[in-house]
Amino acid sequence: MPEPFTPQFDAQGLLTAVVVDAGDGGVLMVAFMDAEALAATRATGFAHFHSRSRGRLWKKGETSGHVLAVEEILVDCDQDALVLRCRPAGPACHTGAGSCFFRRLEGEGLEAVE
Repeated sequence: MPEPFTPQFDAQGLLTAVVVDAGDGGVLMVAFMDAEALAATRATGFAHFHSRSRGRLWKKGETSGHVLAVEEILVDCDQDALVLRCRPAGPACHTGAGSCFFRRLEGEGLEAVE
């Protein structure tokens, strides 16, 4: 019998969600999910998050069309963080980069990742 899923939301009602590319495993972005975003993601198969800046539910790609089709949701040992394995329909980053992690720390500055 499977272990029950009992997500452990933080004091703000959020879980950390790391989004990775289902094809190559690359990290695409990190966002936050509340109960509503988690439920919408599970119901639709597309990644939804809680937008802290907008203060509301946000479907990734709702304006750009760059949605994230969720293939699998992995749950960490404490059930307070998730990894979403997704197929992106375009760049994941709002800057137009394929991943939000397009720079690395070099000394005291940032350098583009090739």
